[in-house]
Amino acid sequence: MKFDGKVIKYQDNVDTDVIIPARYLNTIDKKELASHCMEDLDSTFQERVKTCNIIVAGNNFGCGSSREHAPLAIKESGVSLVIAKSFARIFYRNAINIGLAIFECPEAAEGIADGDEIAADADTGIIKNLTTGAEFKTKPFPEFIGKIIADGGLIESIRKGSVK
Repeated sequence: MKFDGKVIKYQDNVDTDVIIPARYLNTIDKKELASHCMEDLDSTFQERVKTCNIIVAGNNFGCGSSREHAPLAIKESGVSLVIAKSFARIFYRNAINIGLAIFECPEAAEGIADGDEIAADADTGIIKNLTTGAEFKTKPFPEFIGKIIADGGLIESIRKGSVK
């Protein structure tokens, strides 16, 4: 599985309350959630995500409450990959469950700037910064996680019989 695109960069401790504010949790409409993604953190997100489909962040991305709405809003916004120094554990699992690809790679998070173009390969764990020429290595997805993400999430993966 390969990903490429331009980066929107965020700092440490981006919590689920700014990824999708609690006032919008009364809907299950994916497009509605996506339309409010990051609005309390970054008023430019909705415009930038039209041309930037990768988020790079610092430590503890997705901290806070354990709502699945947060990775869902990110994915539905058009983001295909999130790279961070570290993730809150429940966000990490929720992201996989809904089929949002995530890489934990402190070196890449340090070496990639806002607006950089990158290419990442989930099978090899190689992340290339096409803007600077830098290359980073992270752990590739285990096969079963790759299948879950490729299938669009855990429920779809079970429906397709990819994961039992």
